[in-house]
Amino acid sequence: MFSVIRGYNVLFIILAQFISTIFIFSKNSNFKFVLYDLNIWLIIFCSAFSISAGYIVNSIYDAKKDLINRPLKTTLENQISGKTKFIVYILFNFFTLFFASLVSAKAFLFFAIYILSIIIYSIKISKYPFIGNVFSVMLSITPFFAIMLYYKNYSEEIISHSVFLFFVVLTREVVKDLESFVGDFTLKYITIPVKYGERISKWYITLCSLFVLLLSFHILNSYEISLMRYYFYSTYLFYICFLFFLWKSNSRSSYQKLHNSLKFLIILGILSITLNNF
Repeated sequence: MFSVIRGYNVLFIILAQFISTIFIFSKNSNFKFVLYDLNIWLIIFCSAFSISAGYIVNSIYDAKKDLINRPLKTTLENQISGKTKFIVYILFNFFTLFFASLVSAKAFLFFAIYILSIIIYSIKISKYPFIGNVFSVMLSITPFFAIMLYYKNYSEEIISHSVFLFFVVLTREVVKDLESFVGDFTLKYITIPVKYGERISKWYITLCSLFVLLLSFHILNSYEISLMRYYFYSTYLFYICFLFFLWKSNSRSSYQKLHNSLKFLIILGILSITLNNF
């Protein structure tokens, strides 16, 4: 079950939300005040449970595709019965809404809409190009908006960081589509690579990468981000290398490496937030 709910991803999101809360969203709050704020932990747990439930839904609706793209991993995950997955899914969503109701009625509504959006994405939207990718990215970063809404911190700097993260994750989503091309094509998922081909997909990724670099430039020149600036400097070198290897890639294994490199960039970015006040 840990594999089905992408346990490592969920643990990382918990860490990312906690770091973001301390160093970005609650800049004027004392560390201990954040640490002992029960509502923050409830929001983080809501995010963890709802995301885990979302992974269960995806594992059900993408089972055939995953069996083609990741046969061994999917075969092992399929040892867990559909009934067990459904029960865990219901429990996770129940915990999400219960914890959210303890925070506020607005938090309850926020996570209820989030759960519904995940279902709609898994059933329908994930099979379509462009909108499916954008919707997936929005679902990925939505838990951070829960923290932002709690602190009512809508600064331009936070919006800039959010848009930066949006385009990095969007780049990753399209690379992931290139990686899973065989399964998508076989099952007639209309992704960008399936509908428009590999070359157009690479140009789209290149365009998204340019937006990332422009946003890096904007953040570096508009805000005081202390030692975190070195992370944004490194994105220039990263994307030069990334785009070079992207245009040379033509196999699933090479796209998988690019996908993993973007994961590393995202992890590094979250950890670099701790340098924001140095």
